[in-house]
Amino acid sequence: MSDSEQQPLEGTTVGVFLAPEGTEEVEFVEPKGAVSDAGADVGVVGGESGEAQTVNDDLEEGESYEVDKTFAEVSADEYDALIVPGGTVGADTLRANDDAVELLQRHLAGDKPVGAICHGPWTLVEADAVDGRTVTSYPSLQTDIRNAGGEWVDEEVVTDGGVVTSRDPNDLEAFCEAIVEEFAAAS
Repeated sequence: MSDSEQQPLEGTTVGVFLAPEGTEEVEFVEPKGAVSDAGADVGVVGGESGEAQTVNDDLEEGESYEVDKTFAEVSADEYDALIVPGGTVGADTLRANDDAVELLQRHLAGDKPVGAICHGPWTLVEADAVDGRTVTSYPSLQTDIRNAGGEWVDEEVVTDGGVVTSRDPNDLEAFCEAIVEEFAAAS
């Protein structure tokens, strides 16, 4: 890339959610890397300061990652885009965190894009963000999404109204491409 070429997310600030434990490592690491590689300034936002323990396949211990700021320490205007990874325990913890849900609500109220994968859409449900939207997720969330007014579809990646969703780690390549594209279009 020449000096005159700008990366698609240069000047964009992205917050990546991370539960204190139980976030699926690959669903945290790969999207975070994709937006960073595209030029975004990336911050990790969690429920607690310090390190957060990820998992692999929901059951195996993964690596630990540093939380840059807690949900209570940030505001929606600090981020141009947000990413909500999955992991059954991690996603359940995030949707029960009032500060995380409020951050997501305020972010979406500002018409800013969000990417959520696997069980991550549970937090979208909790934030009342799926009503009238078509989304995908891990299949076990489809009843929750429908009950919250969303249309659930079984597709690799879905973008609707600035919200990008995917089903599981097998969809990460398409998910990462879609969030970079959507986040760039919004900035």
